[in-house]
Amino acid sequence: MMQKRDDSQIKRDFRLRQSRQLLSIAVTLLVIVILAVVHKRHDLFGEFSKSTIFGLQLVVIAAFAGFTAVNWRCPSCNKYLGPDISRRVCKKCGTRLQ
Repeated sequence: MMQKRDDSQIKRDFRLRQSRQLLSIAVTLLVIVILAVVHKRHDLFGEFSKSTIFGLQLVVIAAFAGFTAVNWRCPSCNKYLGPDISRRVCKKCGTRLQ
């Protein structure tokens, strides 16, 4: 019985991490696309230099990579889960995630 509760808690924690990861992907893509449009038409929201917009894009990508490094980990062993957003089993410890 104790193992079942732990498994269900791990699965809930993974779903939460997966939801946060999907949300961060969507937000990052949206911001990058907006910044690309502003880069093309740099006077759209006021006067921004192209190098400033490019720098902002790099900051957004770096923030996403940092968030992913912290968030996208196995709830059981805390190892990085890799690029598969639909992972069912942790490759490091074998814990069922879904």
